[in-house]
Amino acid sequence: MSYDPKHGTLRGYVGLGRDFRSGKTTPRAYLDESLDRIAKREPNIGAFVVLNKDGAVKAADASAARWKAGKPLSPLDGMPMAIKDIIETADMPTGQGSPIFEGTQSRRDSATVYALREAGAVILGKTTTTEFAASHPWHTTKNPHDPARTPGGSSSGSAASVGAGMVPAGLGSQVVGSILRPASFCGVVGYKPSVGGLNRQGSYDHFSQSCAGVLAASVADTWAVTKAIAERAGGDPGFVGVTGKVDFAKRAKPKRLAFLETGGWKATSDSARKAFEMAREHLAKAGIEIKSRKNDRALDAAEKLIRDAQPLTLAINAWEGRWPLNTYHDLAAAKLSPNAQERYQVALGMSQTEYAGLIKRRAAARAAYAKALAKYDACVTLGACGAAPVGLKTTGNTAMNVGASLLGVPALTLPLLADEGMPLGLQLLGRVDEDAALFSVATGVLALFKRNDLIGADA
Repeated sequence: MSYDPKHGTLRGYVGLGRDFRSGKTTPRAYLDESLDRIAKREPNIGAFVVLNKDGAVKAADASAARWKAGKPLSPLDGMPMAIKDIIETADMPTGQGSPIFEGTQSRRDSATVYALREAGAVILGKTTTTEFAASHPWHTTKNPHDPARTPGGSSSGSAASVGAGMVPAGLGSQVVGSILRPASFCGVVGYKPSVGGLNRQGSYDHFSQSCAGVLAASVADTWAVTKAIAERAGGDPGFVGVTGKVDFAKRAKPKRLAFLETGGWKATSDSARKAFEMAREHLAKAGIEIKSRKNDRALDAAEKLIRDAQPLTLAINAWEGRWPLNTYHDLAAAKLSPNAQERYQVALGMSQTEYAGLIKRRAAARAAYAKALAKYDACVTLGACGAAPVGLKTTGNTAMNVGASLLGVPALTLPLLADEGMPLGLQLLGRVDEDAALFSVATGVLALFKRNDLIGADA
């Protein structure tokens, strides 16, 4: 099945304000369109674990009244949203992708969800996640562009629901590659903020590299959701959160980009590398200077320190995941996947001294990256190792995404490339706490590519 960038996508939401005010369309009409897509596509995709249709209809009608009165709560007032099932919602269970907690309801909203409700968003449903947002997929969610392939993970359902046009945006989370990779596989925009950028309270992802993030049909919708949360809930405790403004009308072309291989480059497919090289040549022809480790010593130094980002991150996560896996093991060991059991045993064999060494190595990598990126607008690389793998027992290789997580920097994947007739993201990495600047770079990059014209030998 070939990837069609027009396939299943809903209209972008935040640009409809004028039509909502005039009555040309309404948030309720938009929701009805979304529910119709869900009815048609959800049986074959399995993106949701629960829907709250009645609550969504009520919220959409209230939003329509606000737009008609000229008093919307925010640009995304009325936007249907999908929420990854590790993030608490007062009106729906939060099962964490685990048989242990299936159907468990905390009766409270996470900071992100409550902020979205304050902004008028319509919280439509909970989407599938791998077990505890790690690696084991209890749910068999399918890729919306080829049901024989994985949608990626751990934000599987959020990526698939947006990629299928069921909702314009969804919340996800990332500690390794759980937003950027599924966004790449499903052909949507994926955004992982700077560490601490969006408030994670009420979300069951407690690792030091964890971030709440957004998957959406457009960069504008992605930024609108981000700002709605940041302005109402800020960042993690001790972090101000994402700040700044993005001028989407300006679309200024970046001047200098750094090509970053990361430790995952050797794992990429030949056709994915060819697609990236075509995009790189396209950017260079547009007048953007692009350098790499081959002609920049600072970039080479940074590359050397992030080449083992995947094993380094997994080791850090293992120690940090000792709790709550120890309590889950005592509670219901038989309901833990083999992957979770293995991670727990690894944690038991680690020491605090070993963890201190891992954190020191991460700090060195972050310092080297910050130094290297000082003279560039952003870094550019592949959004995944290639097309989504065939089969539903794996969510794909995280090697091309874990660098952004290790470094704690903002990252965006843009649905601009193709591999094996499937979507493949072009990934941008920015500087810590300069998320708005990265969005500005993304708008400039997008302006250089023809709409719905993917880059790739088989596109």
